[in-house]
Amino acid sequence: MRSNAKIIRRILHYLKPYWFFMLCSVFFAAVSSLLSLYLPVLTGQAVDLLIDKGLVDMEALKGIIFRMLIIIGISALGQWIMNACNNHVAYCSVRDIRKSAFARLQKLPLSYMDSHPTGDSLSRLIADVDTFADGLLMGFTQFFTGLLTIVGTLFLMLSIHKLVALVVICLTPLSLFVAGFIAKNTSSLFKKQSVTKAVQTSIIDEMIGNEKLVKAFSHEAEAAAAFDENNAELEKVALKAIFFSSLTNPSTRFVNNLIYALVALFGGFAVIRGHLSVGSLTAFLSYANQYTKPFNEISGVVTELQNAITCAGRVFELADEQPQTPDKEDAAVLEQAKGGLKLDGVKFSYVEDKPLITGLDLNVKPGERVAIVGPTGCGKTTLINLLMRFYDVKGGSIAVDGKDIRDYTRKSLRANYGMVLQETWLKPGTIRDNITLGKPDATDEEVIAAAKNSHAHSFIMQLPKQYDTVIGEEGGQLSQGQKQLICISRIMLSLPPMLILDEATSSIDTRTELKIQDAFARMMKGRTSFIVAHRLSTIKEADTILVMKDGNIIEQGDHRSLLKAGGFYSKLYRSQYEM
Repeated sequence: MRSNAKIIRRILHYLKPYWFFMLCSVFFAAVSSLLSLYLPVLTGQAVDLLIDKGLVDMEALKGIIFRMLIIIGISALGQWIMNACNNHVAYCSVRDIRKSAFARLQKLPLSYMDSHPTGDSLSRLIADVDTFADGLLMGFTQFFTGLLTIVGTLFLMLSIHKLVALVVICLTPLSLFVAGFIAKNTSSLFKKQSVTKAVQTSIIDEMIGNEKLVKAFSHEAEAAAAFDENNAELEKVALKAIFFSSLTNPSTRFVNNLIYALVALFGGFAVIRGHLSVGSLTAFLSYANQYTKPFNEISGVVTELQNAITCAGRVFELADEQPQTPDKEDAAVLEQAKGGLKLDGVKFSYVEDKPLITGLDLNVKPGERVAIVGPTGCGKTTLINLLMRFYDVKGGSIAVDGKDIRDYTRKSLRANYGMVLQETWLKPGTIRDNITLGKPDATDEEVIAAAKNSHAHSFIMQLPKQYDTVIGEEGGQLSQGQKQLICISRIMLSLPPMLILDEATSSIDTRTELKIQDAFARMMKGRTSFIVAHRLSTIKEADTILVMKDGNIIEQGDHRSLLKAGGFYSKLYRSQYEM
């Protein structure tokens, strides 16, 4: 966690573009505060006019009341404008912070996503930013007016009676000491509260996202127990933080009431001795109350700001995460790949001391269909991640059309690949929006043709609004197979020069799969294709089959030659089709 000073400097950087509104806020805060400070003067004058029964100057009193009404109205207007400026500054700066953090999230490597819980990132972007906004708004609203009120009342009290004013000044540091001591000791508690809250968000996100699995394995009790344990910890930490921070207000109020009582006592003696009028004492007591009140507010603001700064620090941690290695300045744009790939001595590991792929060599000719098979954890999906440059190789090189993929821009490289994964992804929107994700300008005829090729057209036509049917997050009520067919339609529409099919038909029934295999065969014709499959019947027609084990290619050839060799592939195939 970075220091508070660095976090505050970072916050000021985001506030800088809104300096005009901040100046307006300070100006109207000054207007509102100064007019509020003038009211006790008028109140004192009005009290002095109430001398005795029958000796009231009504004309003068009416004039004072009229002036008081005007001042109250202007002060209220100034307060409203100040709040409007504060809202603009707070929420615009928070918008910029959230935008910056989300933009960085888009640039982070997949290694960050793989090693950080989704709920933690969600908590930083949503809950922590909202908490920061609340603290910032409270700071703007009460901090400036509080400081101006303290300075103004101090000056006016000294002008009325210096000795009584000194009583107030001497006791003020006690209030500041109490507030500062409590605020300092609550900072660590608020940090722990934010971390515990992030863990809770992760638990909720995980359980909601995998609710079917939770229910399928009757894991409800364990899920509830994990949540309850975290919730109890959050309750414990939050109660501690709130308890200690709540001591600030009553502690400072005790000191402030003590100051008020002493002012009344010393002021009363001054009235008896004729050094003060009753009206002046009334004004002085009002100023003493106004003087001490901001200390209560500011102490509360300090507590909220501690929490806000802690949350801002967590957001800035996300915004400052190291992005993926940027494209080279002279990186080329891969316009239309021919499809030739060469892997030369590729080395890779997710964990430094645990190598996964060591010295992998592979030469794929343009238009070849390459199937990748092997046991779980052998490196099939890792190889796909390296081809797409989701991860960079630790050693060796991968070349497309004779050029290292690190010399291409990531965007152009990935635009030349079409992927259909086992895990489907659909965004909220219409069926058409999801199919045209890779080709937004596609015509209706092209969309329908792609859906027909993937055999998705028939079920789409049965939906309430057909291609204009709106589906929710992750496909809403669609079955897993239907969602996978839409993802296949997406690729059949864009038809990039290279294809990656990672268990693309795993959720589709056998009959539909056989039909789609024909469509895939037509689609792959002339396109370099990588097919990851556990069902070996789907890769019989592949030009080359790579058999991977422990990150290495242990066998290579077509279906017939590998069966004839009687090696690892032959054993895998017979284990599926021979009893």
